[in-house]
Amino acid sequence: MKFVSIVIASKSDYEIMVECTETLKKFGVPYELIVSSAHRSPERTKNYIQIAEEKGAQVFIAAAGMAAHLAGTVAAHTTKPVLGVPIDSGSLKGEDALLSTVMMSEGMPVGTLAIGKAGAVNAGYLAIEIMALQDDELKVKLQEDRISKAKKVELDSSEIETIL
Repeated sequence: MKFVSIVIASKSDYEIMVECTETLKKFGVPYELIVSSAHRSPERTKNYIQIAEEKGAQVFIAAAGMAAHLAGTVAAHTTKPVLGVPIDSGSLKGEDALLSTVMMSEGMPVGTLAIGKAGAVNAGYLAIEIMALQDDELKVKLQEDRISKAKKVELDSSEIETIL
């Protein structure tokens, strides 16, 4: 079965990443979530990636705060797409996690999203878009979602002020 694998560095990251799981659920995309730290449990992380790939993981989402080496660790052990979500933690409010996630070595790409909730939601959407490349039903659901979002922000002429 094809699914999205979400790896979070600690249980406290779940408060943010639940937003990602809700996005995936909304589209009926199967996912698996595991807590595994690049620093505290590197072997567990490495072994999990292999097991997840064997089970059908198509996209990995890695979320971590502070030093945030989790996405890079995942990327080092797979050729599947890896999306990184920096978590707002520590004294630098997630900026350290953002830089650690986005500044990957050449040839080890990690698609880096925004810090926190917006990043978690968008990681879910981006994973869905990747999976929709080979799933026409999912592609239609995404198109319908975009149309409904566009309708919420359409302007009518009474909302436009012109100053000449």
